Amino acid sequence: MSAPTMVLRVDGREVAVVEVAGTAARRARGMLLRRRLPQALLLLRTGSVHGVGMTCALDVALLSDDDVVRRVLRLHPFGVTRPRRGVRHVLEAPAGSFERWGLAAGARLTMGPTQSGAHDDGS
Repeated sequence: MSAPTMVLRVDGREVAVVEVAGTAARRARGMLLRRRLPQALLLLRTGSVHGVGMTCALDVALLSDDDVVRRVLRLHPFGVTRPRRGVRHVLEAPAGSFERWGLAAGARLTMGPTQSGAHDDGS
């Protein structure tokens, strides 16, 4: 069964389709062993991530309980983020995505059904 998907909004703007990893198994898999990366992956109830086994860099946003971006990082293969106070969820995307989306510390993320159609390329 595939992970649930929603539309990701940054400060109210639709930017991508996000896969939601809400179970321990989906969080453990993350972006590993995928032929094609999703536009974005939201890891619920986790405060840090690692790049062990990854072959490409990822943009990573550390989120508070209310889905405000606390910090944005670039995670390189075999890198790791350290747990930070107040971080409850992590958003991952292929490197360069956050810049295209205008996602930075302080942005508010929302997720829900699309209003304007599906996104093919995350733009």
